[in-house]
Amino acid sequence: MPLESVTDATFDAAVYQSEIPVLVEFGTRWCAPCKQIEPSLNALAIELKGQVKVLQADVDEAPNTSMSLGVRGIPALFIFSDGQVVANRTGAASKPVLQDWVEASVSISNCTA
Repeated sequence: MPLESVTDATFDAAVYQSEIPVLVEFGTRWCAPCKQIEPSLNALAIELKGQVKVLQADVDEAPNTSMSLGVRGIPALFIFSDGQVVANRTGAASKPVLQDWVEASVSISNCTA
């Protein structure tokens, strides 16, 4: 399942105005580590549906947003909550590492125990 993409034009509505936390991966189609992380992000999008939105932003299609957030390396991951950046990291990581990072960064309701 491909992740929803955001651009400079759609970023504000999709991220800053979201009622739930949002994880955005900034990357490009030609970035090998971005391709490597994609299955983990897809799995998180499915598992956290309704609790955390997982989106992708191609830095070539969202240059202003990328620059304003200081994206220098890709993949760059940002977690937003209530319109604010609450965490960010650069580089590929495994799904368990990403899931722990998300859960430590935002409070996730409806957790299954």
